Amino acid sequence: MNLDLLARQLRDEAYPLLSQVLSERDQLIAQLDLWVRRGWLRPLDRAFVGFLREREPQASPLLLLAAALASHQLGQGHVCLDLAVTLDEPDFALSLPPEGEQAGETRLPSQLLAGLDLAQWQAALAASALVEVWQGGDPAQQARPLLLCEGRLYLRRYWSYEQRVAHSLRQRLAEPLTVPDDLPARLDALFPASDEARVDWQKLACALAVRGRFTLITGGPGTGKTTTVVRLLALLQAPAVASGQVLRIRLAAPTGKAAARLTESIGQQVRTLAVDAAVRAAIPQEVLTLHRLLGSRPDTRQFRHHAGNPLGLDVLVVDEASMIDLEMMARLLDALPAHARLILLGDKDQLASVEAGAVLGDLCRDAEAGHYDPPTRAWLEQLAGRPLDEPGLLPGEAGRRPLAQQTVMLRHSRRFGADSGIGQLARLVNRQEAADARRLLAQGAPDVHALRGVPAGLARLISQGHGGAEGYAHYLRELQAGRPLDMEPLNGPAWQDWANRVLGAFDRFRLLCALRKGDWGVQGLNQRVQDELQRQGLIDPAHEWYEGRPVLVTRNDYGLGLMNGDIGIALRLPGEDGAPLLRVAFPRNDGSGGVRFVLPSRLTAVETVFAMTVHKSQGSEFAHTALVLPDALNPVLTKELLYTAITRARERFTLVEPRAGVFEAAVQRRVRRVSGLGVEL
Repeated sequence: MNLDLLARQLRDEAYPLLSQVLSERDQLIAQLDLWVRRGWLRPLDRAFVGFLREREPQASPLLLLAAALASHQLGQGHVCLDLAVTLDEPDFALSLPPEGEQAGETRLPSQLLAGLDLAQWQAALAASALVEVWQGGDPAQQARPLLLCEGRLYLRRYWSYEQRVAHSLRQRLAEPLTVPDDLPARLDALFPASDEARVDWQKLACALAVRGRFTLITGGPGTGKTTTVVRLLALLQAPAVASGQVLRIRLAAPTGKAAARLTESIGQQVRTLAVDAAVRAAIPQEVLTLHRLLGSRPDTRQFRHHAGNPLGLDVLVVDEASMIDLEMMARLLDALPAHARLILLGDKDQLASVEAGAVLGDLCRDAEAGHYDPPTRAWLEQLAGRPLDEPGLLPGEAGRRPLAQQTVMLRHSRRFGADSGIGQLARLVNRQEAADARRLLAQGAPDVHALRGVPAGLARLISQGHGGAEGYAHYLRELQAGRPLDMEPLNGPAWQDWANRVLGAFDRFRLLCALRKGDWGVQGLNQRVQDELQRQGLIDPAHEWYEGRPVLVTRNDYGLGLMNGDIGIALRLPGEDGAPLLRVAFPRNDGSGGVRFVLPSRLTAVETVFAMTVHKSQGSEFAHTALVLPDALNPVLTKELLYTAITRARERFTLVEPRAGVFEAAVQRRVRRVSGLGVEL
């Protein structure tokens, strides 16, 4: 029977009649097609079901439904489908519409799974030749596309990634390294005692990294993750330099923007490090993207470095680890030599990766509670010179939780003091205390502000910022006021300094949003900002490229030396013949403070960036950040997204609310990423 006709008939409330004629399998397929039309299911997920049905025409409807949901879960960032969780909350697995939209005659998973228990569902899956039931050891049926493991249904490839990550980390955690006798003295030299009556977690993070091949360091903004890693590298490299066996150290980050920011930060820290010049010289300052480190191959998922061709290094430090998805982590660990140390840095409370998996979140499940076993706790207290009496720390059991013994949470922010409204708001959102967060916004703290006067208030914010301090008019006035004379040579310092000032002024303020589409997404806000600045006579967007246009690089371009996430601004510069010519100024991001100028015609993957998504802002920070919420609740609105946006702000944060109640609802929701990695470690 024609499925399009069937879908129309179902939509016309003919389901009861048709259910008597069609098989359960055909009824399910018709429902999946309706889900695709409504946008609840991806066409890719429906195609996967079609592929499975070709391989097993008599496949159970329960299997096909589970496969569709498992595939869709991948698109939502989940690694697998947890059958028990799905039965408890069946509609969680779909991209369901905003509240208030009626489903009509389209049936939900909760209706299709009504009355089913876990044992029945698992039995239906286990009976299929498409599913392997894993019971330990090596998988037996490589040809089977689905794998059932302890009540979780995986696409085989993602089960393999999860197993590889868990196996590699277990191996590294099971092989402790010898701690040198002089470690306490060298730690004291790098971390001089202070009058603060609290534990120096940066010092303890370095100590744990010395004794293991894997160390996890997490902490919020301003807790000193970069400072910690620079001193750690000095701690590791000093004895190696003294012995003439210098360690091969590499630094990496998931995105170009994060890599550039760490490059600049590392360079500043190394220059002021109180160690011998030979040790400073042996600490690398260049940070690569993970794709570049592993040697990505165009148009393929494979990399040049893998288990058969490992990376040539002794220590690898990866920053912004919250952005690493499961597949990338598996490939990174595959390519890491067995003897090498791996140090992961990141904020466990930030948004997880766009792709499937929340690796850092899974690994940091014990970070706040500590769970240090008695030997580890005694050793750390001896090095710290005081008891580990931080609030929230819980004791661990000997021989249990090996990952916790190599995990440190940096707990003291130097960016946000006790009286910082930004810091307080971030903590309240992170703890999902919506009412207290609203009260803080309503109190009118100097550095946090809520704006509901849209659109007039938004227009003022765009041009003037809050209180006239920052806004996009600021960088455009810098552009006009500081322009050098055209007689200045293009390769001279005048144009470089001017471009640097314009770029710096632009980075004072940024609009962030949750969505890409819609009036309150990237597309709508970019147009709104452009129209407002044009109305004020600050820009002239008669053509695609105009002076002052800010652009975001959306794909790595190694030929130009530009990374995904780099931001540049179009400026009018003198051409070779003296006539003005537009070029796009990008910061070099290598710590030199230089600027490169690129012709717009050479930029093939850029977009206007007055507004950017919160996801794209990870790894960046701005003096004033304004988060524009949509006017309706959306699945992407979670406390992690709010926390990430708030902590992009150094000096001021503004919340823009087109509709009341969306902020509170978002605070109450958290990212849920289903995986088995936390179970495996």
